[in-house]
This record gives sequence, C-alpha cells and structure tokens, in this order.
Amino acid sequence: MTRKPKPDDPPPVYEVDELPVERRLFTRERRAQSGPMVVERVRLLERDIAIEGQFDLPPLADGSSNPSLFNVARNARALGYKTVIDEDSLRPVSAHFAAIARREGLPIGAPVEYDEAQYHHQVPGGMISNLAHQLRQVGMEHRLQEALEETVRVRAEWGYPVMVTPLSQFVGSQAAINVILGERYREVTDQTIGYALGHHGAEGAATMDPDVKDRILNRPRARELAAIPFPDPPLAEMRARYGGAGVSDDEMLMRWITSREDVDAMRAAGPPKDYTDLRHPLVALVASLVRHSDCDRVQVRKPGFALTLERRATP
Repeated sequence: MTRKPKPDDPPPVYEVDELPVERRLFTRERRAQSGPMVVERVRLLERDIAIEGQFDLPPLADGSSNPSLFNVARNARALGYKTVIDEDSLRPVSAHFAAIARREGLPIGAPVEYDEAQYHHQVPGGMISNLAHQLRQVGMEHRLQEALEETVRVRAEWGYPVMVTPLSQFVGSQAAINVILGERYREVTDQTIGYALGHHGAEGAATMDPDVKDRILNRPRARELAAIPFPDPPLAEMRARYGGAGVSDDEMLMRWITSREDVDAMRAAGPPKDYTDLRHPLVALVASLVRHSDCDRVQVRKPGFALTLERRATP
C-alpha cells in the first residue's frame, strides 16, 4: 500500500464466495470493538459466508493486544448473530491467568480510549511494546510518544510501507534510533539500508524520499551491503550459524528471528513456574503463606476443620 490512509477511511467491503474472511484488529484501534467491526461489512453473495477473526482471552486481551473474545461474542449476539464458542469453559482459564497476572504484578489488558494518533503512525500493538522496550534499555521510555511521532515522519519518507511485520519493525526501530540519538538518520539499521536497496521490494525503494534514500545509502555500511548478493543461505549454513547440528529446527528459527543471547537467556531461566490451582482460594492462601521465609507455622481453623503446617529444622 503506497497511498496514505486517511483516519476516516471506511472499513473495507469484501466480495467473497466460499473463502472465510478474516480481518485482524488490535484494540488500540477503538473501532475494533464496535458493532460494524465485529462482523465486518461483508457482502454475502449466494450463501452464508463464515467470518473468522483473532481474539484473546482476558487478561491478555485489550490494551495493545487483540479484542476480548467475550466482548466480541457478546456484541455479535446483540447484532443478531449466533456464536458457537463455549464461553463457560473459557472463563475459568481467563480467571486462572488473571490471578497469576495479579500475583506477579503483570499488566492486565483493559480497553483503551480512542486515539487519533493511532491512525497516523499505524504502529501495530506488538510493535508498541517493542518500541517501549528499546527506549527502556537506554533509559528513555518516557520518550515513547516522540518515537511514535517520529514513526509518522519515517513512514512518510519511506513511501508509506504497510505497517505489518517485518516492515513495521524496520520503520519503528529507525524512528526509535532517530529519537535516541537526537539526529535523524545519523545511524541506521541494516534493515533500513536493505529497504532502501530494494531487498524488501523494488517498489518500496522506488517510492522513498530521494534525499532520505541518499542519506541512508551514502555510508560505507550501505556500500558494503550493496556489494553482497541478497542472502539465501542453505539450511546447513543456517544450522551451523545458529547453533550447530544438535539444535532443533524450532530453536534454530528462534535464534534467527531473535538472537542467540535471547534464546540462551530464556533457557537459563529454567522451567515454567508451577502455579497452584487458583480456583480454590484456601489452597491459594496456604500456598502463598508457606512461601514466606519468616513464617514457620500456619494454622487454618473453621468449624469442623483444622489445618496446621509447620516448618521444622532437619535433624
């Protein structure tokens, strides 16, 4: 997409026959939870057409994530549509992870207010957290809004690339670097250079602002990358570079997408925590109390029931 979208652009109308229609909206787009967006404006031709979407369960829904499945299902029913989701089975799952989030001090997704700026920078929900992380690493998380505003400028200079993976990461990372260094395009990523060289599509490179493109490519690193054939390494080379013969395909891909250091840190963190079944408040309370090192004795009493837990020194 090379035309700059307008904030008041209507949602698309799809003409479909047998294929399901899916449109993914993060709840940073306030319209994602509105009635027309719940079921999209699909013109049904000669038969009923399945409409699919991607939603999340609270506490992982809302915020910069996908809309809450419960909210979307409720709105769909209010519009006269039948849902086939077993919500009763999903509510305990949602409650379980909400309790874990509260215990660990993790954020719980909540609906966001309408944000006009979202329709200008168009940074996807996941990329918002990536930008915040980049800025946090250099103590500049408070400049997130500046980075989003810079994203608008960078995207315009690049010819309005569609803001989906990986292009949104390229644009957002370059915007963050511009803000962090205080001078636009003083330093650029290899991905920025690759985009200007046409590695991610000739159209993108052709529609870039000529002055910005010249500034990106007028540096030794750009000339170095331009002289290298576009990489298309065989599997054996990829495996050797990202871990060796003993590394699984999944881990090799993780190291390629992120970094070897990130994957090693994840492995070093150990197995996942084992959480007590949080559906039983008494069990959760006792499990919480026995984790305190300054508590040697726990007693729970009620009519007809008594429980004593005691920590004793090993003889």
